[in-house]
Amino acid sequence: MKFNLWIRQAHRWISIAFTLAVIANFVAMAIGEPPPWVVYSPLPPLFLLLFSGLYMFVLPYVANRRSGGRAGAQG
Repeated sequence: MKFNLWIRQAHRWISIAFTLAVIANFVAMAIGEPPPWVVYSPLPPLFLLLFSGLYMFVLPYVANRRSGGRAGAQG
């Protein structure tokens, strides 16, 4: 359970880094032609967000399957 909490917290902090990288990208484009490292700087956090987000998305389904229940089961 502690690993899940760590993933959620990391996802939050990575989203802040991604947001700052995108803002820096827009500021650099407003000033002039940005260097390539500024243009591509949002990509590493974006991929980390993809993997951590997919993990958190799948987690309830895996936990439900392990407990023997069915997703969307009534009653």
